Amino acid sequence: MTTSALTTLYQELAPCTSLDLNTLLPGGIQREVGHFNVFNIADFLASSQLRPDTSYPCRSFYKISLLHSRSAAEYAGRTVEIEPDALVFSSPKEVFQWLPTELQRGHFCLFTPEFLLPVLGGLTIEELPLFRADGNLVFQLTPAETTRATAIFARMHEELASDYAHKYDLLRAYVLELLHLGQKLQPATELHPAHSAAARLVSRFVELLERQFPLTTPQQRVGLRTAKDFADRLAVHVNHLNKVLKDSTGRTTTDLIGGRLAQEAKVLLRESEWTLWEIADSLGFVDVAHFSHFFRRYAAVSPGAFRTQSAVLV
Repeated sequence: MTTSALTTLYQELAPCTSLDLNTLLPGGIQREVGHFNVFNIADFLASSQLRPDTSYPCRSFYKISLLHSRSAAEYAGRTVEIEPDALVFSSPKEVFQWLPTELQRGHFCLFTPEFLLPVLGGLTIEELPLFRADGNLVFQLTPAETTRATAIFARMHEELASDYAHKYDLLRAYVLELLHLGQKLQPATELHPAHSAAARLVSRFVELLERQFPLTTPQQRVGLRTAKDFADRLAVHVNHLNKVLKDSTGRTTTDLIGGRLAQEAKVLLRESEWTLWEIADSLGFVDVAHFSHFFRRYAAVSPGAFRTQSAVLV
């Protein structure tokens, strides 16, 4: 999402909160891929000029809410009563109306699809069961699950307010933790509906790919870099892996791997002081020239130019 599009998003959100646009935009947002923010519901409603049951046009982002009070939700042609405590997932793809029935307590975070790209291993957020139009969007939590979700949101608030250089990487991890909590609450038939074997293979591929990141020291080195590397580790023929991934994601195995390597390269160029040689070596390239040629295919600029441009945006 461009800075201009992000500003437009918050111009839509500002009437919902009565907060100044600059207050809503976290510092350093131009440096980030995608966008994330988190709110306390009581503060949000206290500052809002809207009635609690008003339908507002803030539909450019995905949203995860932790609700500690009774309310209701209308989606997929049905009304669902929400008891305390509940985790609610909503997306731009689904017409979702939240209907508070009493003074509300809790939290919600919102994020653009681009925000999770670095941690989805080439998949899209629309492919997650939690955001399918025919899936469950509301989950009642046990006391233990409520404690866990509340702690995650507390860490989100704390981290977003910090000046830690890699805080958005942590925030992505917190969002993923909420997504995994929700997926654990999904019925098994919805997690892997028809082609369960293919879904499991895609999941195992993504897990192997993501397990190699983030790179935190120049001594780390990516071990799985080719389609054959992954096929051998997954004990399947490389042609079968290619077909399953192509059918599931629309992208080849090589492209998924390359995209994730390029994403990690961008993070290291933007956030670290590693030399180009150190970055190239950690990502498994024989030299800087091969790394530069690879990086240009995904970023349309050289690694050095990308680092310079990122520094200007800070």
